[in-house]
Amino acid sequence: MKVLACFLLLTVLTIAHARTNRKYTSRYDNINLDEILANRRLLMGYLKCLLDQGKCSHDARELKSHIKEALEDNCAQCTDAQKSGMRQVMGHLINHEKEYWTKLTAKYDPERKYVIRYEKELRELSS
Repeated sequence: MKVLACFLLLTVLTIAHARTNRKYTSRYDNINLDEILANRRLLMGYLKCLLDQGKCSHDARELKSHIKEALEDNCAQCTDAQKSGMRQVMGHLINHEKEYWTKLTAKYDPERKYVIRYEKELRELSS
């Protein structure tokens, strides 16, 4: 359960309600994302949920409902730690889960208006 709660950070990182001026809760700011990204089973569960290919936990449903907005406003409601975590997760997907990154961008940003801003920079981080 702790690992699932940890992955909730991804949810917090990607949630964006552009119409509010509040920051998201900092409750998950100290989560170890490396541990989550290294757990293939957990990661795949979330990715499959997001792609409508599997069951969704409560946390994954929350994430799924806000991804598009988070991409659109560049995580404007996130704390600095959450923005850093968002970059880490997206960088991991771009560099290590290319197939899933492609599927996620096709679903949540089919015109590639928003994800293009992340890809070049986050690909260069792994070089």
